[in-house]
Amino acid sequence: MHSADRLARLFLLPLFLFVAAFFLLPMVRLVGVAGSGPNGMAEYVAILTNPRHFATLVATLALSAAVTAATLAIGTVVALFLARNRFWGRPLLVSCLTLPLAFPGVVVGFMVILLAGRQGLLASLSMGLGMGRWVFAYSMAGLFAGYVYFSLPRVLVTLMAAVEKLDPALEEAARSLGAGRFEVLRDVTLPGIAPALMASGAIAFATAMGAFGTAFTLATRIDVLAMTIYTEFTLNANFATAAALSIALGLITWAVLALSRNLAGGGVAAAG
Repeated sequence: MHSADRLARLFLLPLFLFVAAFFLLPMVRLVGVAGSGPNGMAEYVAILTNPRHFATLVATLALSAAVTAATLAIGTVVALFLARNRFWGRPLLVSCLTLPLAFPGVVVGFMVILLAGRQGLLASLSMGLGMGRWVFAYSMAGLFAGYVYFSLPRVLVTLMAAVEKLDPALEEAARSLGAGRFEVLRDVTLPGIAPALMASGAIAFATAMGAFGTAFTLATRIDVLAMTIYTEFTLNANFATAAALSIALGLITWAVLALSRNLAGGGVAAAG
């Protein structure tokens, strides 16, 4: 047996213990708690037949999908521009765009309130112009803005790296064959960075599905899955429902990440 193989096997036991302690055992316990309520294991069906829980699940999925689409659209345009252009102040601009990585969700929510809250910047400007008070911080629109702000740096960093690795000769060859700017983008650039788009999109979706800090800061009239789990667990002491909702959240997020990983892997293989 090679020394590298022996070393790999040596680390298998600590790796297994780590996965068991921090993933398998908590998940098994969560499943058990979900089945300990009055509905038993039918609690998973109950969360789908409960109108409030089902509406919250649909709203969370719709919000996460919208955040993912907006983040990918903005991130792709910005990544293409920054990766293909060198200008004075570019490093500073990139640093500013990635600054939200340093902020927790609560700070992002606070920033949304400062922008679009009752005493925020937009409210002051709209009142000064005689257009009434513009307030959207405490709604799905405010949460959408906060999630996009929170997710954009993560998508941007991944897409910039993918664009910089893309061979410029492929685009030049397409132009030499008469392809226009849109055709080059559609047929060469986007397929070339498709694995990165899928991977970063899945991360943005998973982040929006499970983000709690921003929702907690803004959630006066917001009902998303993370807040519902928190309410059921802390205010209602309904541990079974909270556990079932947590399992549902985890399964949906895991399925999206697994699908993205499989598709991205196929894209990489095809490109190679």
